[in-house]
Order: sequence, then C-alpha cells, then structure tokens
Amino acid sequence: MDQSVAIQETLAEGEYCQQAVQGVLCKGDSRQSRLLGLVRCRLEDGSQEHALFLYTHRRMAISGDDVSLDQIVPVSRDFTMEEVSPDGEVYILGSDVTVQLDTAELSLEFQLPFGSHTRMFLQEVTRAHPGSPATRDPEFLWLSRYRRAEPGPEPPSPSARNSDPSPWTERQVSVSERAGRDWRTPSSGGRDSVLFGGGDAEEPGFGLAEAALGGGAMEGRGARAGRRDEVLEEATGEMSAAAGSRERDCAGGSNFDSSRPNGRGLLVDQSSGARSQDKSENLLTRQNRSKAEITDLVRSSTITVSDKAHILSVQKFGLRDTIVKSHLVQKEEDYTYIQNFRFFVGTYNVNGQSPKECLRPWLSHGIEAPDVYCVGFQELDLSKEAFFFHDTPKEEEWFKAVSESLHPDAKYAKVKLIRLVGIMLLLYVKQEHAASISEVEAETVGTGIMGRMGNKGGVAIRFQLHNTSICVVNSHLAAHTEEYERRNQDYKDICSRMQFHQVDPSLPPLTISKHDVILWLGDLNYRIEELDVEKVKKLIEEKAFQTLYAYDQLKLQVAANTVFEGFTEGELTFQPTYKYDTGSDDWDTSEKCRAPAWCDRVLWKGKNITQLSYQSHMVLKTSDHKPVSSVFDIGVKVINQELYRKTLEEVVRSLDKMENASIPSVTLSKREFCFKDVKYMQLQVESFTIHNGQVACQFEFISKPDEETYCKQWLSANPCRGFLLPNSDTEIELELFVNKTTATKLNSGEDKIEDILVLHLDRGKDYFLSVSGNYLPSCFGSPIHTLCFMREPILDLPLEAVSELTLMPLQNEYDVSHLESPQEIPKELWMMVDYLYRNAIQQVGLKAQHHLFLNGGPKAASSHSVAEALLLFLESLPEPVICYNAYHRCLECSGNYTASKQVISTLPACHQNVFNYLMAFLQELLKNSAKNHLDANILASIFGSLLLRNPAHHQKLEIAEKKKAQEFIHQFLCNPL
Repeated sequence: MDQSVAIQETLAEGEYCQQAVQGVLCKGDSRQSRLLGLVRCRLEDGSQEHALFLYTHRRMAISGDDVSLDQIVPVSRDFTMEEVSPDGEVYILGSDVTVQLDTAELSLEFQLPFGSHTRMFLQEVTRAHPGSPATRDPEFLWLSRYRRAEPGPEPPSPSARNSDPSPWTERQVSVSERAGRDWRTPSSGGRDSVLFGGGDAEEPGFGLAEAALGGGAMEGRGARAGRRDEVLEEATGEMSAAAGSRERDCAGGSNFDSSRPNGRGLLVDQSSGARSQDKSENLLTRQNRSKAEITDLVRSSTITVSDKAHILSVQKFGLRDTIVKSHLVQKEEDYTYIQNFRFFVGTYNVNGQSPKECLRPWLSHGIEAPDVYCVGFQELDLSKEAFFFHDTPKEEEWFKAVSESLHPDAKYAKVKLIRLVGIMLLLYVKQEHAASISEVEAETVGTGIMGRMGNKGGVAIRFQLHNTSICVVNSHLAAHTEEYERRNQDYKDICSRMQFHQVDPSLPPLTISKHDVILWLGDLNYRIEELDVEKVKKLIEEKAFQTLYAYDQLKLQVAANTVFEGFTEGELTFQPTYKYDTGSDDWDTSEKCRAPAWCDRVLWKGKNITQLSYQSHMVLKTSDHKPVSSVFDIGVKVINQELYRKTLEEVVRSLDKMENASIPSVTLSKREFCFKDVKYMQLQVESFTIHNGQVACQFEFISKPDEETYCKQWLSANPCRGFLLPNSDTEIELELFVNKTTATKLNSGEDKIEDILVLHLDRGKDYFLSVSGNYLPSCFGSPIHTLCFMREPILDLPLEAVSELTLMPLQNEYDVSHLESPQEIPKELWMMVDYLYRNAIQQVGLKAQHHLFLNGGPKAASSHSVAEALLLFLESLPEPVICYNAYHRCLECSGNYTASKQVISTLPACHQNVFNYLMAFLQELLKNSAKNHLDANILASIFGSLLLRNPAHHQKLEIAEKKKAQEFIHQFLCNPL
C-alpha cells in the first residue's frame, strides 16, 4: 500500500510526500513503529528543501486520520542516512535493513523492511541532500507551521528542555486542526522549534528533533516523549472494531467525509474525490501534478516483509542464507496451513464511456464482503490522446466509481492501479489483510497496431499474499470473428513478454506462469462461429446456453490446446455479454448487427481454488458490453509461527552436523555445448544436470579474470546460481539468443559463438564448460551502407566478405575501388517494402509474426510477418536511418520543414536514399488510409522512434523528445518530398 497518501493529507499546499516507508525506531531494547515520509517543499524562488517527517501510526496508514506527526528532521548539510550492519550479526538475505540517521546533534537508528521499496526510499533521501557548499544553505522557514504550541510566554532554554521535559508537553493534532489553524507563533531569539509528539511526556522515551530554522542545523535533543507501544496497539484495535458498515445511497451526496474514511469503509488517497472545503486547494494542486508524480502515487510498495522473506530474516544464526532457504522452503508444508480468502474478479468493457450509474449491482450486491477485489476495464478511453500520450481523465472517473461501490461491510485499501491506454486493472484488499500483501509489481504488454501499440494487449499485477504468489491479468485481445488466430497470438505475446522484476535484482524476472495462482480476466473477444445471428438469438431466448457454448471460439481453442493451457473456466449460465445497444438490453441494431458473443470472460489456474459464482450483470447499461463477475475461495498458505520455530530448530540442528564435514563435489552430465546454425532472435537452449554429492553446496557461474560478466551477452544460464541439498539434482539451461545488441559483431566476425563458462562451488572447486557454435549472418544488425554493397543474399557470401563489408566505415573517403558500386538502398529493404506495396497497402492492422521472415525472402511470408520484419530491420540497425550525429539537429528543427530537409540532405547518400524511400512508401500508405485505417499520426508515432534514436541509447524517449521526433517525421508524411 502507498502510505505516502496518508502523509500527503497532513501536509500544506506546496508540500509533497515523495516517498514513504514503514519502519521501526530502535533505542536499546525498545522498538517503536514509525512511518517515515520524505517531504519536499517548493519555495517561491523555485528551489526545493526537504525534511524527514516521522509519524506514529495505526497498523496500516491509509488516510490522514491514521497518522500523528511525531518529529521532523530537516535534510540539512550535516544530514546523513546510511545502511549499517549491526555488530555481531550475520547478514541473512531477506532480513530487515538497519539504517543510521545522523545530524550534528542527533542520532537515530531504524529498521526498514527488506525490498525494492526501501531501496527506492533511501535513494530518494540521498538525492534530497542539499548538495555542494556552493549552493544556498537551506533555511527551512516553511517548517515553522509545524511548531509545537507553547505552554507559556517564554520557552525554556535548550538545556532546560533536556533536563525537564514537562513544560513542553506534547499533543496530537487532528487533520482538521492542521488544515484550519496557523501554527506560526512568536518565538524567542528568532528561532522556532519543530517538535511534535503523541504520547505521555512524563515517561522516559525518545529525544525529538529540533530545527534551527535560521540555518537548518540541529540545536540538540528535544523533549523526551513517552513510549507509545501500548497506546498504538489499543488505537489499532479500536479502529479494527469500528470498521463496520456505513451504508449510503450511491446517488447524490458527498463521496467522502471531510475528516474520516468514506461512508463505504474505503480508505483511499486524495485523488479519489473531494474531502472538505479546506482541502480543495490541496486537491487541485494534486490533480495538476506532473505525470511522474501521479505515477508515484500508484507505484508498487512493499510495506512489510512477506512471510517468505521473514523466514530468511533469522538473526544470530551463522548459516548461509541459501541453505536455510532451501530447507525451509522444502519443509513449507510442515509449518503452513491453508486458509481460504474470498476473491472478487470483475471485468467490464466500457466502450469509452464515463461512469453513468452506480456499480454496486456488479461489485457488491448479493455477496459477502470479499477479502480481495480484482477489477478490470477495457476501452476505458478511445480518444487519440489516450492512445498516443497515455493520458486520460477517465482513469480517475472509473477509479472513483469503483471505490464508491466496494462492499459497504468492510474497509478496503487500494494496493495498485495499472493502465495501458484503455486497459486498466485495480487491486484492493481488506484493511486487515494489508500487512500480508508484499512484493507488489505491475507490468503492461501492448499487442495492438504493428504488434506493439497499446490499443490491444494486457496489464498485470503480481503480489504475495502470505506465502502464496498471485498474478492477476487483464487483457483486451484482437477483435472480429475471423481473427481468432490473432487473439491466440495476442495471448501468447502477453505470456512471453510480461515479466516482473524481483526484489533481488540478481534474480531473473518472473513470468505469469511462475505463480501459484493466476487469475485471467478481460474482453478476450472470442466469438460464436458457424451460426448466423438469428440462430444465436433464438438459442439465447431458449436459454440453450450449453448448445450455444459448443460453438464458442474460446472453448474450441482451449480444447485444441492453442491457448490457456491448464486454465479452467466456470460453466456459462448467463447470456452473452456482447453486443447491446448502449443504454438498453436490446441486441445490436446498428448497420453491422454484430452477433451476440461471450467476449468477457474469467479464467483461473492453480490449486485450492473454488469458484462460487460466475455471472453477468444485465442491470448496467452504460456500455455495449455487460460486466461479468466471478467470486472465488482461494486457499492461501499461511505460516503457523509455533510450527515454524520448531522446523527452524530442526533445520539448524541438521545444518550444524553438515558444517565443515567435507568439501562439496558435484558431477556434470555434460561439459561441452554446440549451438548449430544460430539465427537472429531465435532462441536455442541446451541443458545439463548437476548431481550433488554428500554435502550441501552453493553453486554460481562466475566471471573470468578481466571480464565483468560470467558469459557473453548472447548467452545466459538459468539459473545462474543456486544451492543443492545432498544427493540432489538440478537442471541448468544454457540459453543462446542473438538480438540487435549482439548481432552486429556476430555478423562482422568481431565476435563468435565461443565462450567458456566457469561454474564455481562455494568452498569447492571450479568446473569449466565449453560453448561453441556458428551464427548465420543476416541483414538484421548490419549497417545500411554495408548492405548496399551486398548484391547477393548475405548467407550466400563468404564469411570473409561479410566481415569486410560489415567492418567498413561509413565515411565516404574509405577506399572501395576494389568493390562493385553500391546499390542505392539495401535490396532487403526493397524486397520488404515492395512486397507490402504490392500486397498489403490497403490491409488493415498489419500485425506481425517476424520469425517467418528473418533470413529469407517474402515468398511464403504473410503481410503481417513482412510488416514486423520491416520494423525489426529498422530497429536493429547499429546506425539508425537518421544518423546519431544528426539527432539533436532534427529535434531542433521539427516544425520547420525547410530546415528539416536540409538536415536530411547532410546524411550519407545511402541513408538519404533509405529515408526518402521509406517516406515515399509511407505516403503511399496514407493515400489508402480509407481502407487501411492508418493516418499520419499513427505512422509518425511508430516510425519516429525507429528512424530517430537518442545517441545516449536510452531505451525510451522522454515525452518532449518523443513529440518532437513524431513531429519531425510527420512533416515528411504530409509534404511533398
């Protein structure tokens, strides 16, 4: 959960919580929970100052009422916050991170949860430091509004404060008080104290920070606040008990209360709706934030260590983390039990409409309050702004509509929101389960126009619930009855390209299939075939759904094992959800008269899953689709702490016996590997088995001397490290994959399919593996000027000739007298463009399957494969069509067609020819736009990033650069060449 939202509600206008993390403040044997927020204030002169706000809080801080400001530490020049290793403790993977906060007069120690979120927080704190002494010293005048109310006319001196805290009794301040009162009070000697607390001042506690607002240095220790552990636990218990139902009518009234969670028990951020009049300006500022800041508000957030990570956080045991993990994971069934959690899964294609009716009939009527909500939308916004710049107000509108319609008998926290153009997925969890959610990641895959754009594709959220990994996928696949094969390919593309980064960056990304539970929802667009419209409608009237289901494309494709292998779908007992006249329950009466179909589906994969309901909701009429919902009971693995401790003791005893018993030794089933006829972007895999001996061991592929990585770029070992129990085996896969990064050197002969891998055993010996093979050169990854000199297919040329031509420099003064005169453009480019010109210039949606056209001609290829082969060819060029040295000049003159043509005229002749040839072809495409549905904006968007590439090799252009690149190409599409 993103707890920075709760902190943001306590801040004044112009202040922004960049990052928040939940941690533990440590002093001796005492431990107190704190919420740390890095707050940025933008001053009138445009400069920025930062401070660290520390809050006491409820178990899960979701709104401003859940937190109470405890102390503020300005990020001054003497401020440091560094990760430290506690004395006498061995670091275990997954253990909490200990950090030390120091200023001139203050020293605090915190424990923060292991994971990517803590790393992000520490990086942001480091970036917030004032910097070099040459810059202006921070003054922190803006912090005066947070100063503590004084009990008397004169504050005591610093020495008096340290010795007698009672005159400075601390108090809690509510959200409404903070918003409505000015905390600037007269100070003594031109100084204000920045000091808050929330406990009993008569008991000994922690020193609180004081800021010298004149210069930002810390004066000394503040008054000591009492220990608040018991008070915090009591407050948490009261909140949980008070989380009852507050039913409200969906129509009319305020969406949110001004100073408490909303009437439906939903705890959300400010962007979900208006709260009170005194927060309206702050809300407006939030809505006008940059895209990056808005993205921060929905980023993934690891707020606690997951159970599996907690398993690894065992302190004071001198054992290697990998061996501990191996034993505990293998014995997981000994200390875990299955607990059912209720999941609501819903999907709705809204046809670009804004919410016009209450969503409760879909989301909460007639069911018990779910533990988890997974709500997906398709066609959220059909505008060009959403398509090109991924910006739409409808994201906020539908998020608010869903938030208001969740079950009224429980409080929910938004875990994550992810959107790709019109495909959006929302994940909510009951407040009491929030601490059990961890490792939240989200990704998107576009499969639309040219196989890349986001008008079709999928979004996914993966997370850990207790000890069970769950992945939720929302997809919108290709349309039209006859395009079922494209839908199949869309599904496969989403599965292969959707990858989630792990908490440990050294581990390979996770794919969808690498989860215990997979929930797949969305507008899958599979239709009913072989029946005419009237026959379909008649069967629906007779409620002969099973007869109709026999003609369902998804059923037929699953039965043929082409898609969703291993997935299950419940029985369809409701009528098709598409297509209706908007605002009614009448079937489509438009000119197209679409046949009804079950486009909107929910499938699942995994163990311990029981579907309780699967239905459509006819009462909602906003769209030409009807929403669908499914409710599941999913068995989740939960740890029994007592059994876990017993298992841990057994593991420790067994490992103690093995320690230092002998040197590890393994046997390899194979040590020499030969990859034959390697082709561009075609994966080859060789595998071997490691058999371990009598001693548990850890293995890892290590780099050779003077090399940074353990293997060349085109090779990888999976897994590249691991551990083996005695007498156990593991299989290692060596994957060879040549892409645009490595193809050029392989084409030229500068690199060869040759490498030596070193497999190292911890406390054991090294094993050497030989890798060899041959690469078949291709036009992919070859420079333009090189291809112009190749009059024969590259595979027909001797390797020496290919090497010479590939290494040939681009400069015109290079001596080429011994070579035939070059062609004006590469023949491979001509073949692709000519094929498309002759066969596909009027074809709609050139979706591609590039593997059909990688190294040969287009004789048997489809128009789709040739289209993507063209894109891959342009993307793989080591020097783009518009040379790197002309990149910035092109951006500068975008909008000035005369100047733009002048820049193109300075390119080498072969690059000029290719550019002009491509522009002429694209203009021909535009002449047929009425039939192929392409326009200049779409083509400029696709080819702008391919022809104009940043010389810094950034993977993605900044938005401003992207717009200029599109505008530059757009000129040539709309003006005579």
